[in-house]
Amino acid sequence: IASDGQVFVKFGRIVAKHCLDKRCSAELLCAAEQTRTISSQLGIVARVKAVTAESKSSSELLVSNAQNLIQAVSHVLKAAEAACIKGLRQPPPDSEEEAAAAFCMQWRKNLLWHRAKESLNSDRDELGLRKTRAKAEPTLTAMVQERSPQTKNTPKRPKPIKGHAIMDSHL
Repeated sequence: IASDGQVFVKFGRIVAKHCLDKRCSAELLCAAEQTRTISSQLGIVARVKAVTAESKSSSELLVSNAQNLIQAVSHVLKAAEAACIKGLRQPPPDSEEEAAAAFCMQWRKNLLWHRAKESLNSDRDELGLRKTRAKAEPTLTAMVQERSPQTKNTPKRPKPIKGHAIMDSHL
């Protein structure tokens, strides 16, 4: 779990590096740093627990740190969503950065598609406001949870146009 936290730290740093908005980038870097710290702490606690006698307090500490890591990773993903909405600069081709950007762009495309479908909904409530469907907006967290271990390292990558920012609103 601790090493998986480091994967999200790397993802957060990549997205922050390519984010067009400085505030979103700073928030994402802060969330990634917090995740790195908690992930390192969890690794230390797990190693100590592995070589010491079983105790209720050490188990509780381990579980507490794991829960904190989950919250920190969630914060990274939410900050990455904000960064993706603002737009990302084009990463180098055939790189890990390009794969991360492609993953973000797939989420953004799903989000915009969902919002477009919702805006076409003509159902109105008694106040004349458009009713929303029960289906929630897509999130990066949901996309991460959907990915199977076999496809984790092989995202579908759109071929970007060299020199263009990744922020087309018509995707």
